[in-house]
Amino acid sequence: LVALVTFLCFVASGAHEAYAALAGMETVITVLFLLLYLLRLDARMRFLFWPLADIFNSVISALFLLVVALFAIIIKTNKGTLAGGVFGLILLVLCVVDVVLLCKKISLDKARGRSAPAK
Repeated sequence: LVALVTFLCFVASGAHEAYAALAGMETVITVLFLLLYLLRLDARMRFLFWPLADIFNSVISALFLLVVALFAIIIKTNKGTLAGGVFGLILLVLCVVDVVLLCKKISLDKARGRSAPAK
């Protein structure tokens, strides 16, 4: 939802096309991951470790959002661009939280020790 609001702020303000493209791309990728998990397609398509792909997406998105949001806030051609930059920073924080939570889930779900009980 925050990615969509960021995208709409950049489009409505007439900001540079790269800002809107990044926010739109993040919106589409987020919706695709949401559908993947809601429809349980990750269980059917086992050829890829989906939480790791989600972590990779969040890290790359966070890096791009850091640059774009800071440029949008610094340049602030109008209030829409400034609002898009602020929402971009909020989205950056959410991407970092997503990475941290997924890393904890992956490390906690690992089997520890033997799978068979000791006799």
